[in-house]
Amino acid sequence: MAVYTEVTDQTLKEFVQQYEIGEITSFKGIAEGVENSNYLLKTTKEDFILTLYEKRVEKKDLPFFLGLMEYLSERSFPAPVPVRAKDGTTLRELCGKPAAICTFLEGMWPKKITPRHCEKVGEAAARLHLASDGYNISRPNALGLAGWQQLYSTIVNGTKVVDEDIIKTITQELDFLKQSWPRDLPRGIIHADLFPDNVFFKENQITGVIDFYFSCNDFLAYDVAICLNAWCFDDKSQYRKDCGEALLVGYNSVRKLEDKEEISLPILCRGASLRFLLTRLHDLLHPMPGALVNPKNPLDYMHRLSFHQRISTAKEYLQSIT
Repeated sequence: MAVYTEVTDQTLKEFVQQYEIGEITSFKGIAEGVENSNYLLKTTKEDFILTLYEKRVEKKDLPFFLGLMEYLSERSFPAPVPVRAKDGTTLRELCGKPAAICTFLEGMWPKKITPRHCEKVGEAAARLHLASDGYNISRPNALGLAGWQQLYSTIVNGTKVVDEDIIKTITQELDFLKQSWPRDLPRGIIHADLFPDNVFFKENQITGVIDFYFSCNDFLAYDVAICLNAWCFDDKSQYRKDCGEALLVGYNSVRKLEDKEEISLPILCRGASLRFLLTRLHDLLHPMPGALVNPKNPLDYMHRLSFHQRISTAKEYLQSIT
């Protein structure tokens, strides 16, 4: 989450009058994340999150995202619920941007990750995959193989110079993944951005999962690969087998990975590493004006990619294998 578009008090007051959520008592920007403008909105009834959609989020995709959150919430998954305005719609416009108000979820995201957190995240990812089955809107993954190639072209053809070793690594990895990417794994809706700051905990239990704005239809196991990258490395990009094993145990306790998914996991992890290397590098080279947060370090994912390149079987992600 972040703030790119400033909203005046009067503009906000007029916007909130379109809803039945009480009177505004306070309003402040949330300076985290990199994609949209987010505000904590407190009213006489309860707390909400106001989001103005910017940057990579396309307006045509918003019905998919908002509908998915509503669908998951109806199936007892802890997703934010989009609030319907007086006319029954969840998507409106504010300051010239698409905007929505969603319910506020209690809890905090973990600053110090433990295997217990990872086990619960694995369970939550599997629950999301099962709960979203039957959702009747689909969205292709805009940051799949074709999207990586587009980002790569933007980076190498841009005006800013990128280290030759980084470009060489990306080029070779893209060539490898084009040849090796799986073709026939189980598919469904994935979160695609299940990072620690998108998962809220309270007393070691997940109370909320947020930021569904990369969610799409893709391989379910690819979501697991994203989670392994996001949750199971320390701040020096060293892999933690205790966290990796806990995450996989948690996932398998709800939805067991098929044999072909396990076989493909190292390649999927390489793809997930490359995806975040490319997007972080792109954001570093093309920062949004007015951003209140600094771009994240792409080199973290160079190190993760290097690790996954040395993995040949899913068992090597487990603590019991040395």
